Amino acid sequence: MKKTIVHFCFVIICLIGCKSNKISQIEVTTLAKTTQSWNGKALPKYLDGKPEITILKIIIPPETKLPLHKHPEINAGVLLKGSLRVISKDNDTLNLKAGDPIVELVNSWHYGENSGTVPAEIIVFYAGVEGTPITVLKQDKH
Repeated sequence: MKKTIVHFCFVIICLIGCKSNKISQIEVTTLAKTTQSWNGKALPKYLDGKPEITILKIIIPPETKLPLHKHPEINAGVLLKGSLRVISKDNDTLNLKAGDPIVELVNSWHYGENSGTVPAEIIVFYAGVEGTPITVLKQDKH
């Protein structure tokens, strides 16, 4: 009997909750859905191995240029604040402002720079394989 009453109360609460208009206030916006990186090149096939997801929040100070680097795995992000310019080894350029998504280059040398007056803040999601680095820095050859 107690189980029936508890079950009945649960159903009533669910029905009342479903009548709430909170669900109709939820908005979903697709920022990116693609099979290409920002310069139009196809993303590579996923690697075999144990999957590993990494999510980073990166803050790049004003007037800062990142070192030349590449990512061996697929990653994408959203610039939350500021502005950021990303430049490939072929001089393809992407200018980002707050709210813009980026699907990064994979295994291609590039760098980013914040030439603005405020920090650039970006969240980046890496979908890789355990043990694979997410970023490889270009070594200077002297």
